[in-house]
Amino acid sequence: MEEFNNVLNGAKIAYFSMEIGLKNEIPTYSGGLGILAGDVIRVSGDLSLPVVGVSLVSRKGYFKQKLDAYGRQSEDVQDWSPEEHMKLLPAEVTVRIQQRDVRVRAWLYEHKSLAQDTIPVILLDTDFEVNSPEDRMITDHLYGGDSRYRFKQEMVLGIGGIRMLDELGFHIVKYHMNEGHSSLLTTELLRSNEMDPSRVKELCVFTTHTPVASGHDAFPYDLVRELIDGEHELEMLQKYGGESELNMTLLALNLSDYINGVAKKHREISEKMFPGYKFKSITNGVHSYNWVCSHFRELYDRHLPGWANEPELLVRVKSVPNDEIWQAHKNAKKELVDFVNREKGIGMDHHTLTIGFARRMTEYKRPAFIFSDLERLRKVNNAGNIQLIFAGKAHPKDYRGKEIIEEIFGYIEELKGTIKIAFLENYDMNLALKMVSGVDVWLNTPKRPFEASGTSGMKAAHNGVVNFSVPDGWWLEGCVPGVTGYSIGSRIGPGKSPEEIEEIELDDLYNKLEYNVIPKYYERRDEWVTIMKNSVEMIAYYFNCHRMMRRYVTEAYL
Repeated sequence: MEEFNNVLNGAKIAYFSMEIGLKNEIPTYSGGLGILAGDVIRVSGDLSLPVVGVSLVSRKGYFKQKLDAYGRQSEDVQDWSPEEHMKLLPAEVTVRIQQRDVRVRAWLYEHKSLAQDTIPVILLDTDFEVNSPEDRMITDHLYGGDSRYRFKQEMVLGIGGIRMLDELGFHIVKYHMNEGHSSLLTTELLRSNEMDPSRVKELCVFTTHTPVASGHDAFPYDLVRELIDGEHELEMLQKYGGESELNMTLLALNLSDYINGVAKKHREISEKMFPGYKFKSITNGVHSYNWVCSHFRELYDRHLPGWANEPELLVRVKSVPNDEIWQAHKNAKKELVDFVNREKGIGMDHHTLTIGFARRMTEYKRPAFIFSDLERLRKVNNAGNIQLIFAGKAHPKDYRGKEIIEEIFGYIEELKGTIKIAFLENYDMNLALKMVSGVDVWLNTPKRPFEASGTSGMKAAHNGVVNFSVPDGWWLEGCVPGVTGYSIGSRIGPGKSPEEIEEIELDDLYNKLEYNVIPKYYERRDEWVTIMKNSVEMIAYYFNCHRMMRRYVTEAYL
């Protein structure tokens, strides 16, 4: 990457993201999008890439999840103090919102990599005395409030972010929008480039992360007119962001030269959602060192020195003795099971096949899919005991997602005495690492084709955990059936109804658990450990951020 730095000669790539998972104590993330953004910052330090991150300070975080005995979710604020983790910069800029000048200041977080390179992250903040009480709250809640609140946030992120980088003296040569939340930055670039869209396109890179229509922010123009500054601005947004409503994804698509989805299948889906636009695909990855537990770090350090900065070396994991792989896994599993037993007091066992499911609780991810036929599930358990660990938050306004958590609590009660099941509250980065390293099987059951990429299974594979997933998103690329893990419903042909697809998937889920997964885990341990090693050798070595960011550099930034 040294040549890349020489080409840029002191210039920076600005990476904009509404959420960013810097570390567990800084709750400026809600899930996969923010964790990916944090991994981008981490790997940029490893590779000495000239990146500066831009986000909002989100003083009250996303939310702290509380679950009662029936699984009913309530939300508490996550108040935290930026001054404990970063420093306030002397610069201020103004963004005109609703005919008022809103002052924006910036906090600087400095990420130091393993190689001691520093990546700056600018977190924008409106909470200070010169602003009105209403405006001080704009940067409080990540994904909080109504459409008005969200659009104000996106104005601060996109417009305020550009102005803050200019005020701080950064020389930016590329602006990378991680999802459409920051795409108002394109309007600021138009103004500073004589309204020439071709010049703006040369500056902009856009990554979209969702094949779900509701995941693309859109705002009615009556609201936009109320909040922005003038009719000329409105005309510009209608020209590039859609005539009937302001679609933030469309705005980014029309003003970016490089556009990509986050898996090969997601590129195809995106081109169908937005006809006429050509997408590339750079499949997501995870930051290897950050998502490997201490037991596997120590193992890799001994056998594969240099793996942390060169995760391609994980391809040599076959040289690691099976018993050492198994012992590292047993140690990670003990930590998780002991944690669950302390939290829930249900007496989970260290030797029972443990299946984990943890991600955002929302309908298309089908968190309760494994409970669709309880008699079949009991039959599976008779073939060899299983225990299940769940975690995940439902967005405060996702009422169906909240209901699903309650349903899972109902199944926990119904299966009590047969299958031990735990639902861990307040899923965060620390709990995620415990789970992706401590379970035996990582389960993922999304409705196809709504999983854009997914990264939790990549994290599991880095720790030798076996993936068992519907073939969607990244798993379409990562699954070699029976070799790197197991697929659910992989042989479904065209022309099937959604109901038929679900029936086939469910039957395949139970059959593979009963006749493949359980016998191999309990009776053919060497074969099981071989799949664990294949997960590291064939998945972790490739599905990592080092590979991902090298592709961004050569394909999107240069």
